[in-house]
Amino acid sequence: MNQNSTPAWSRILVKLSGEALLGSADYGIDPAVLKRIATDVGEVQALGVQLAIVIGGGNLFRGAGLARSGMDRVTADQMGMLATVMNALALQDALEQQGMQARVMSAIRINEVCEDFIRRRAVRHLEKGRAVIFAAGTGNPFFTTDTAAALRAAEMGCDALLKGTQVDGVYSADPRKVMDVERYEQLTYLEVLSRDLAVMDASAISLSRENRLPIVVFNIRAPGAFAQVMRGEGRFTTIVEPE
Repeated sequence: MNQNSTPAWSRILVKLSGEALLGSADYGIDPAVLKRIATDVGEVQALGVQLAIVIGGGNLFRGAGLARSGMDRVTADQMGMLATVMNALALQDALEQQGMQARVMSAIRINEVCEDFIRRRAVRHLEKGRAVIFAAGTGNPFFTTDTAAALRAAEMGCDALLKGTQVDGVYSADPRKVMDVERYEQLTYLEVLSRDLAVMDASAISLSRENRLPIVVFNIRAPGAFAQVMRGEGRFTTIVEPE
């Protein structure tokens, strides 16, 4: 990727965790953080990029945690899907308050508050310059929103899948907890799997590999980093198939 004002890709999907919406609190949505993310999305859209988003729900509900405590796993995952819808609606509102057009499309039927996911309609939204926020994961229990992001990126024909995290790339261990860790500039899908690097779950990595979909990991908490990555600038890690 060359460092210039031209975006590296014309259509992307960015995966955000629910925790990306947290501020200093341990739960909920921080309005200031939500506004900053919306500003970052606006900067990327201004580059002429067609933008899809998948967002998790961990800031509101963690289904896997309750399942480990004894709750039925399917029920817990369905509750987690609803949490992602809430986050998606909040992000849609933040984008619209900044003058952007956005649509929430849900993998489960909840069409009183957002659209059902229909692939052709989603593509049309992207072509019209609307940000499309995919909610409710894949619509199935036992699948994470990481897998949903890889699935939707493949379905939309995206050029790349961006993963917004709390650090500026992929490390051998969590740099916030471990000293003297190694940071990677580029990895292959198999290296991520064999080294058990905590990037995305194995299903998401494998699905991306099958579709030759590059994964780019960057720090969503750094203001302006999203647009920098789209211009090939700043710090990030790229996961690609070797030539």
